[in-house]
Amino acid sequence: MKNVVIYVHGKGGNAEEANHYKQFFDDNFEIIGFDYKSLNPWDAKIEFINYFNSIISKYNKIYLIANSIGAYFSLISLSHMPIDKAMLISPIVDMERILLDMMTYENITEDELMLKKEIKTSFGEFLSWQYFSYVRKNTIHWDIPTNILFADNDNMTSVDTMTNFANKINANLTIMRDGEHWFHTDDQMIFLDNWFKENI
Repeated sequence: MKNVVIYVHGKGGNAEEANHYKQFFDDNFEIIGFDYKSLNPWDAKIEFINYFNSIISKYNKIYLIANSIGAYFSLISLSHMPIDKAMLISPIVDMERILLDMMTYENITEDELMLKKEIKTSFGEFLSWQYFSYVRKNTIHWDIPTNILFADNDNMTSVDTMTNFANKINANLTIMRDGEHWFHTDDQMIFLDNWFKENI
């Protein structure tokens, strides 16, 4: 049987981004971009589990590459899957903290959100009590061998939060100085590629 690499994109990304990683694997690996449709974690959990259940019997080894919120959805959904190795790029690891920070920025209390159920923020995103409650109740439990690439100028997650998370799950953490949440410049992509080659 062949091996497989499943790539899970972040918000605004797409499954075709998986093609970037073909350069790192030989013909024994199939590279698949998972074009998931879910926008919230409870739908993602169902979709991700169903997708992985549909393919795990076809392959010998399964590697996961996941980006940003795609990594968050993977972390809350796939902990019991037979994944041999995970490579997480700018993963969202504390969604509750992000939502609380958004609420603080918008001067919205938990009681207000619970009462109104959904509030549109000044920057166009919606805060949802259902989403917030789900995130709070469904914490991450992950013991799959994992490498994390993170940038110290990530505007979604602090260095301390990422370091604590990496320590909690025994992940190997690499931090790019002066990088961003979205790895996209030439220098950032060179750093990402070198990290990937060293850790895969």
